[in-house]
Order: sequence, then C-alpha cells, then structure tokens
Amino acid sequence: MRLGAPVFTGEVDFEAQALAHVKKGYRAAYCPKGVSLDDPAGILAAEAAYKKHGLVIAEVGVWRNPLDPDPAGAKQAQEYTEKQLALADALGARCCVNVLGSNNSEHWAGAAEGEYSNDFFDRSVEVYRAVIDAVKPKRTKMTLEMMPYYFLDGPDEYRRFLKALDRKEAGVHLDITNAVCSPRRYYDSSSLIESCFRELGNIVCSCHLKDIKMFDEGYVVQFREVPIGQGNFDADGFLRCAVQYGDPDLPVMLEHLPDEAAYDAAFKKVLELCREHA
Repeated sequence: MRLGAPVFTGEVDFEAQALAHVKKGYRAAYCPKGVSLDDPAGILAAEAAYKKHGLVIAEVGVWRNPLDPDPAGAKQAQEYTEKQLALADALGARCCVNVLGSNNSEHWAGAAEGEYSNDFFDRSVEVYRAVIDAVKPKRTKMTLEMMPYYFLDGPDEYRRFLKALDRKEAGVHLDITNAVCSPRRYYDSSSLIESCFRELGNIVCSCHLKDIKMFDEGYVVQFREVPIGQGNFDADGFLRCAVQYGDPDLPVMLEHLPDEAAYDAAFKKVLELCREHA
C-alpha cells in the first residue's frame, strides 16, 4: 500500500514536484501538474522523475459528464475522457478515473431521475466501452468511482457493470465513502469496506480515503465529508483491507481537504493507524 495526497507547490518542474512528494513522505501521487498529451517529451520526463523517486502515479482524473443529457455536452465530455485515458496510459498511471456521469442537466455530477434504470445502465456501458475502444490502453485502466446517486453504489453493482462492459482495460477505483448513502451503511461502514475489498480487491487500481459524518435534520438524513477521525467511517478497517486484499503498490490517496495543514494532519492520522498494525 502506498499513501499519497496533493502537494502544494508552484513548481512546474517534474523533478521538483516529485521531490515535494518525497519531502511529505508520500509514495503515491496524483497526475503531475503541467503534463500534457500534446507534449510527449514532458510525459517521459514526468514519468522518469516520479519513478526515480519511487513514486507511483495513482490516477489521472476526468471529472466530466459523458452521459450529459445534452448531446453536444456528452460528446465533448466523452472526447475529453478519451484524452485523459490516453494521458494516463502514456504516463503509466495506475488508472484514469471519473464518476460515471449523470442525467442532471445542471450539474455534471448531480443526482437525477432515471439513474437506476436499465436504460441508464445500458447507456453507461455503451459510452465507456466506446471510450476504452477508442484508446485501447496498454498500461492503465479506465475506472469509475462509486457514488450515492446512481446504480454504481456497491461491489455487486460494480461487478455487474464490469461484466456488461466486457473490457479487460477496465478496472476499479474505490472511494467507499461515496457509497455511504444510508444510516445502515453509515453505522456499519466496516461491512461495506470488507465486502468492497473482498469482491473487488484484485482489480482495484487506486483508492480515496476520507471520512463522513451523518447529520439528523429532523427525519431528513444528510451526509458530509469531514477530516479523518471526525466521522464514522472505519478508516482503520479500510487500511487493513487495503493491505489484505490490495496489491503492494495500491495507492491510497487523500482528497477534498481545504489546505496543506489539513492534509498534513490527515496524513499523520493515517500513519498512526498504519503503525498500530505494523
């Protein structure tokens, strides 16, 4: 298992970026800043610098909606997804990652009616099959995050989707906190974590680790991300399962924290949990 997080540096030099990760104690990294598919020499330099300092590039993000109900928007997002998958492959990143997409016309990653339907499932398979077939990656995988507002919200559904997708170039990105979408899962995140890693662990490419807190708003339940240790997510169980079921180079990445100090605190907390089982 390799821990990582964003680094806060204005450096565009890939060697300096890699050293900034090493200084923090990270062994995995997000996509290097300033790398571009239009700059093959830069890609080679970035890969070499990170490899020289023992870093694994965990993932290249997409964060676009290729299932946009607007055809023009969907086309543009699909083309961007293909570009990012090609970049991940060129870099030798563990994966390219996106959320599946949405029927929501106002927010690229919003909830919308019909996202548990067979039609939405079939369209999702069609779109991501087309993305993979357009790029044909050799060194990376196309992966998707589970989310609380569409069918891809647990290990069984993820396996169903991968079976329908039927592409060896597809893998799994585990952000299990995103699947904590009910009080049942909130109070027993340990079981959800165990089932996700047990069912998917051998094909997991990268992970996000964070925490979540439930708020009772008078019969209406809300969930919000919080710093690790301030919620009810079983981070300790997550780390144990990552070691047990994941491969030795599995990246576990921190995200969605407001500043460098918050990442430093979260990383310290995760290291403490890891040392308890060393």
